[in-house]
Amino acid sequence: MRSDLDQLASPRPDLSRRKESRFAALRREITSPTLSFLMEAHDGLSAKIVEEAGFRGVWASGLTTSAALGLRDSNEASWTQVLDVLEYMADATTLPILVDGDTGHGNFNNVRRFVRKLCERGIAGVCIEDKLFPKTNSFIGEAQPLADIDEFCGRIKAGKDSQTDDDFVLVARVEALISGHSMEEALHRAERYHAAGADAILIHSKKAKADEIFTFAERWGNRCPLVIVPTMYYATPTDLFRQAGISTIIWANHLLRASITAMRETAARIHEDESLMRVEGSVASVKDIFRLAGNAELEEAEKRYLPSRAAAGAVVLAASGGELGGLTADQPKCMVDVRGQSLLQRLVGALRESGVRDVSVVRGYRKEAVVMSGVQMIDNDRYAETGETWSLAQAREALQGETVIAYGDVLFRRYILDSLLSSSADIVVAVDALDKTQDGTRPNKRDGVVADKRFSGDYLDDAPAHLVSMTHGGSASEESCGEWIGLARFSARGAQWLREELDAMAAEGLLEGGDMPLLLTRLAAKHPVRVKYFTGHWLDVDTLTDLAEARNFT
Repeated sequence: MRSDLDQLASPRPDLSRRKESRFAALRREITSPTLSFLMEAHDGLSAKIVEEAGFRGVWASGLTTSAALGLRDSNEASWTQVLDVLEYMADATTLPILVDGDTGHGNFNNVRRFVRKLCERGIAGVCIEDKLFPKTNSFIGEAQPLADIDEFCGRIKAGKDSQTDDDFVLVARVEALISGHSMEEALHRAERYHAAGADAILIHSKKAKADEIFTFAERWGNRCPLVIVPTMYYATPTDLFRQAGISTIIWANHLLRASITAMRETAARIHEDESLMRVEGSVASVKDIFRLAGNAELEEAEKRYLPSRAAAGAVVLAASGGELGGLTADQPKCMVDVRGQSLLQRLVGALRESGVRDVSVVRGYRKEAVVMSGVQMIDNDRYAETGETWSLAQAREALQGETVIAYGDVLFRRYILDSLLSSSADIVVAVDALDKTQDGTRPNKRDGVVADKRFSGDYLDDAPAHLVSMTHGGSASEESCGEWIGLARFSARGAQWLREELDAMAAEGLLEGGDMPLLLTRLAAKHPVRVKYFTGHWLDVDTLTDLAEARNFT
C-alpha cells in the first residue's frame, strides 16, 4: 500500500547483537505496513498499565497530562513541566513514547530545544500541530487560526535538525479540516510538511463520521505514514482504517477519562457511606500498586547492594481457640477466613514481606486444622490448662538469633513491623498510643502498657520510651500509655534474655500459667525494653465485629 515506506524506515538494527532502541521501535511501529496502535498515558503509572495491556507504544497526551495536573489544555503546563512528567513515564515503561508536543511550545527555537530535551530523556517522537502558541484544544470552538505554512515548515526543519537519534520520529499534525478549511488546503499543508521533513502526517477531524479521513487517505496515496485520532468517529470499524492504509491509530484520552469516572464514583460512595465497606472489594489492591511501582525489583536490588544480615525468624502464638461462635467450632481463630485468606496466612505473608523467613506457629486447639506450607508447626497439647508463656516455651529452639513474636490473631500494616526490625534496641514492643475511644472513655484493653515516657506526637521528640510494666485485660488505668498490639522483636541478645527469663519462670513455677504481659514486665525489670509508639493501623480479631472490620482492613 505504501510505496515509499522502505525509504522512510531506518536500517533495522541487528536484534541478535543489541536491544532495539525505543527510537527504532517507534519508527518501526509508525512505518509498519500493518496498522499500529498507541494508547494514551499521562503519568508513570498509566504508562505502565499501557505496557501491561499489551500495547507497543504510548501516546503522551497533552490534554490528559495537563488535566492530570489540574490545568487546561492551553499550554498552561510549561514544556519543562511536561518534560518532568515524560521522564517519569519513560522510567516506568520500556515502550516507545510519542509525545503530544502541541505547537512545539513556541517558534522554531522552542521546537529545537524541546526535541533535544526529548531525545535526552529517551522519548522516541513528537507530534506538533500547525496552530498558534498558546494552543487551544481542537474540540473547543470553531475556525481556530492556523500557523503560516512556511513558518510551521521551519518548526519541522528545526526539530529534525535538532534530533540526536536518527530514528527520532516527528509527526506533523494537520488541523485544516478540524478548523473548517477545505480538503485541498489540508492536502496542500500535508504535502508541504512532508517535504519539510515530517516523518508522518496526523490528519485530524472532529466529525462523527470518518468520511473526510477516508477521502484524505485516498488522495494522500501513502506518500508517508498517516496517523489518525478517532476520538469523535469512534464508531467506525477499525478494519476500514486498515483498508484505507492508515498507519497508526491513537487512542487519545481514554485512560484519564476512565479514571475520572472511577475516582468520582469511589469518592462519592465513601463520602456517602463514611466507610470503605462497599468500595474495598472493587478497587485495585495496595499490593497491585506496589507491583506496578516495581517494589519487587527494589527488593532484589536490596539483596545485591545492601549489607546482608541473617534473616529474622518468628514465633506466632496461636494455641487458643477464640470465641467467634460457629466460626471457631472446628478451627482456631487464626484459621478464620478473611476475604480468601486465613488470619494466619495474612500474618505470615506480612512477616515474609518484611524479610522474616523462618516462621514457627505454636498451635493447640483444633491443631489438625492449622496447616500451612513452609511453616514449622509446634504443638502445645496442654493449651486448655496453660498460658502464653508455656506455648512460647514449646518453641524455645526457635528463639535463636533475631526473632519476632506475634499473636496469631493480629493484623498490622507492614511499616509497623519494618520499624521494629530496624530498631537498634535488643527488645522492642509495638504499642498503640490511642488509648481513648471516640467518646473519650478508656476502653478495655487486651494488654495495657505503662512506659516511662508517653507518646508526644512531636516529630522532633525522638527520646526513647521504655516499658515499665504491662497488664493483661481490664480497663485502662490513668497510668496507661497505650496498648501492646501483640508484636515484639528481639535481637539475638534479646532472644537470649528471653530464653533465660523463660527458664527463670519455669524454676519459680510461673511458666505454665504465665502470659506475655507478665513475661515482658519481668524482662523490663532486668533489661531495657524499648516502646515503639504507633497510632492505629492494626487490628486484633476478638469478636465478630472485629472480623467484619478485618475485611475492610485488608
